[in-house]
Amino acid sequence: MKVCIVGCGAIGSLFAAHLARLKDIEVWAYDLDARHVDAIRAGGLRLSGKSTVHSHPHATRNPADIPPCDFGIVATKSMHTRSAMEATAAVFRNGAVCSVQNGVGNEEVIAEFAPRVIRGTTFPAGHLVEPGHVEQDTGGKTWIGPFEPKPASMAEVEVLARRLTESGMETLAMEDSRGAQWTKLIFNAATNPVGALTGLPHGVACDVPALRTVISALVAEGKAVAAALGIKLDSDPDELVDYAHKVAYLHKASMLQDALARRPTEVAALNGGIVAFGRETGVPTPLHQAIWALVEGLEASWKRNEPGSETRK
Repeated sequence: MKVCIVGCGAIGSLFAAHLARLKDIEVWAYDLDARHVDAIRAGGLRLSGKSTVHSHPHATRNPADIPPCDFGIVATKSMHTRSAMEATAAVFRNGAVCSVQNGVGNEEVIAEFAPRVIRGTTFPAGHLVEPGHVEQDTGGKTWIGPFEPKPASMAEVEVLARRLTESGMETLAMEDSRGAQWTKLIFNAATNPVGALTGLPHGVACDVPALRTVISALVAEGKAVAAALGIKLDSDPDELVDYAHKVAYLHKASMLQDALARRPTEVAALNGGIVAFGRETGVPTPLHQAIWALVEGLEASWKRNEPGSETRK
């Protein structure tokens, strides 16, 4: 069995490192970060923190190096989904491709390039310590199921879930994984941009009463949209906020990491996704609209302050 991890940043590295522990799976990690790829090729991929793993997946920046794969796991940032799939589509000519990305809309893009698609969501998170070394900050499960418009078979979903679980990434195969995906979407859209805008880790932000009120209001808007879509959430995202306050107090969510590094964020796939489905279902989402605009304004300020950029007086 051959599996290609498309996008071997922090989250992709968790999947690559765990799966590469299984002797009967050939794992390929595809990423454009030359330093990370070179480090994996030279000394393997190391995880610390919640997981202690040192394994040796294949790693490359050249899609032509990758053999045809039975499964793909896409873990890129949402804004890179299309370019990543354009580069690797030939690898999955006869395979099933699973998204474990944040936000919504990624599976629709993957379906343009892959014959069969799996909808997925994952709660483990981490950050890159140095090339070839990722620290896993939080644990949790992964949920996967057929993507309804262009589904992988349930048998394929179950195989991938079983092998991931065997590798140490607990994964549940579901006939309908929309509830799990939207539970995390609402959680992320309510908490990640608050961290990005304030610079505060999750638990610290929740300790500020005014911010905690905003988070709950964002959750409420997201839950209303999910209900209008007929999606039954796996759990209450507001309760997940409190749980994360206990187990991931100082965790810097991916959007905060992006803000600190002045990188483009996934706000369009998170808050923008909820806004889009809100419009489709007639559910007002003014807070998500405002948060989306504020984060995009923050991103615009970075470009404005770049060396060589013109500043209007």
